[in-house]
Amino acid sequence: MRKFLFFLLIVPAFFSCKTPPQAGAPEGMQILEPAFDVTSIYIIQADIVVTQFEAVLRVENPNDFALELSSISYELYGNGRFWAGHSVADIMRIPANSTEETRFRFEMNFINMSRPLLDDVIAMRQVNYRFKGNAEVRPALPDVPFFSVAFDCSGLSEVKRRATRD
Repeated sequence: MRKFLFFLLIVPAFFSCKTPPQAGAPEGMQILEPAFDVTSIYIIQADIVVTQFEAVLRVENPNDFALELSSISYELYGNGRFWAGHSVADIMRIPANSTEETRFRFEMNFINMSRPLLDDVIAMRQVNYRFKGNAEVRPALPDVPFFSVAFDCSGLSEVKRRATRD
């Protein structure tokens, strides 16, 4: 009988201990994660051993409100080999239902690269890339906290020489 009473007291306790609701989107509104894509990779400066590159990252905001991309930590792979990794803060604001682009720089040491990737870069051919990491995003809504988005995208990107320097 005691076991039965204990069970009757414990089971309601489990159901009454719900996690309190967290601050988030207003009720009924869903926050969609942004989509990331590398659109192109440019050669900025080519030296004998180390070459400076710039990648163009496109971020799509599918929401009816702006998003702030406050930080991003990424790893970039070319033809299956690690190419670059970095963390960047205060990146950009993406208006509602739109797409914005940002650029980030990295370098490649040809001594550490595989021959096929080196050949593709020298010949300015397309490179199989994989871009993965985490981004910290803040919806432009009152009292809605930052949230983390994991991303992992891959595809083909042309390697181009950049016409102008900045």
